[in-house]
Amino acid sequence: MGRRIPQDKKSLSNIEIVDIAEEGKGVGRHEDLVLFVERAVPGDVVDVELQRKKKNFAEGRVTAIHTPSPYRIEPFCAHFGVCGGCKWQHMQYDAQLKFKQQYVDNVLTRIGKVDVSAMEDILPSAEVQYYRNKLEYTFSNKRWLTNLDDGNNVGTMDALGFHVPGRFDKILDIDHCFLQQDPSNNLRNAIRDFAIQQGISFYDLREHEGALRNLIIRTSSTGETMVIVVFAYPQEGQVTLLMDFIAQQYPELTSLLYIINQKRNDTIFDQDIHVFKGRDFIYEEMEGLKFKVGPKSFYQTNSRQAYELYKVTRDFADLQGDELVYDLYTGAGTIANFVARSSKQVIGVEYVPSAIEDAKINSQINDIHNTTFYAGDMKDVLTAEFVAQHGKPDVVITDPPRAGMHGDVIHRILEMEAPKVVYVSCNAATQARDLELLSSKYKVVRIKPVDMFPQTQHVENVVLLQLK
Repeated sequence: MGRRIPQDKKSLSNIEIVDIAEEGKGVGRHEDLVLFVERAVPGDVVDVELQRKKKNFAEGRVTAIHTPSPYRIEPFCAHFGVCGGCKWQHMQYDAQLKFKQQYVDNVLTRIGKVDVSAMEDILPSAEVQYYRNKLEYTFSNKRWLTNLDDGNNVGTMDALGFHVPGRFDKILDIDHCFLQQDPSNNLRNAIRDFAIQQGISFYDLREHEGALRNLIIRTSSTGETMVIVVFAYPQEGQVTLLMDFIAQQYPELTSLLYIINQKRNDTIFDQDIHVFKGRDFIYEEMEGLKFKVGPKSFYQTNSRQAYELYKVTRDFADLQGDELVYDLYTGAGTIANFVARSSKQVIGVEYVPSAIEDAKINSQINDIHNTTFYAGDMKDVLTAEFVAQHGKPDVVITDPPRAGMHGDVIHRILEMEAPKVVYVSCNAATQARDLELLSSKYKVVRIKPVDMFPQTQHVENVVLLQLK
C-alpha cells in the first residue's frame, strides 16, 4: 500500500520528464523522489498530481503541460487516456522506436551483463494502425461514464468494449478502435446496437448473470474473418436471434461461431465451440505456407510483422539444410514450419496440447514431413532421455512466454551445447535474466529488436547466441 499523500503535497509543478519506464510512463524527479507519470513524454515539462507514494517513488498524472516534448503529438483515438490500450499514441512513432530500442539496450546491459555492441536497429512495423488480427471485447451492463457523458442523460448503461484499467467490472464502450481492420468496428457496433434494440441482456461482471459475455473477432492477411460470440445465460431463442442477424448482415464471414460460457472466468480453452455458419477456422498465409487458425489457436496478433520476426529468426539461425532444430515453446508450430524447409528435422515442444494439434495440422496442410511435435511442460519433456532419443540439436530456437524460461530448461540447454541458440522474447527483462544464466557457455553475437505493437511500450527482441 502506498502512503497517504497530504493535500498540500499532492501537486508538483514544472517537473521535467527525462526518461520513460518499462510500463510506458514518463519518468521525472522531485528532490529524492522518482516520479512515474501517466501519459508524460520525455522532454515534457509538466505539473503532476500525485496519486500514490512510497518511500523512494511516486505515481501521478499530468494536470498541465508547460513545455510539450518535441516528441509529443495529438492522439488519434477519442478513447485515448481512458482505454487501457495504445498508451504511446501521443508520441511520434520514431520516438516510440527510439525508446523501445533504448529499453532493450538498458535491460540487456543492466540485468544480463550483455555487451550490446552487437545490437542492430529496431525493425519498425510497416503498419502503425489497424495491425492486429485479433481483438476480444467484453459485454457489460455497467458502462464506464467519461467526462463526455451528460450526467443527466447517459442513455443505456450497456457497453461493448474494453476493461477500464483497474476496474474489472467497468467496460468502456468503444465507438472506433484503431487496432483492427474492417469489418471489425462495423461488426462490433452493429452487434451491440442490435442486442440493445432486442433487449438481450449484457453480462453483469459482479453478479455473473446476463446473456451476452464476450465478442472475439479474428481477421487474417488472406482476407478471412472469424466472429465468436460468447453467451452466458441467454434466454430461449436469443442465441439464434443474434446469430441469424450477424449471418444475414455479414454474409461474407468465413467463420461464425458461438460459445456458452457459464464459468466465473472468460477463458474459452475448456469450452465447446458451436459452428453457426461457415468453417470453424480461418487461414493465415506466410511465404506460401498456410496456417490454420481456429478459435482457440495462438497466432501472432500482428500478421505482417510476425512474418518479419520469423525472417529475422531464420536469418539468425542461418540454416544450411542439414541441421536438427529444437523449437521450444513452439505454440502452433508457426516458427517450426517456417524453418522446416531449411532444416533436416525440426522438433517442437509446447505446453498446450491443442496448440500441438494445430502444429501437426499446419505441417500436414503444407506437405511438411520433417517436423515432430510434443505436448507437455517444457521442463518435464526436455529431459536428458529426450535428447538422447532425438539427438543433440544443432540449433535451438526458443520463444518462451513473458516469464522467460524455467531454470531446468536453461540447465538442459547448457547441457545440450547446441552450437547456436536463437532466443525470441516478448519480455527483454526476463530474456536478459536468462542470457546471464546462459553466459557460462554462450556469447551473444547478434541482437535485433522488432516492433510488433506500435502505440504501446511492448517490444519483441531476437538474440543469437553462439557456443563459446
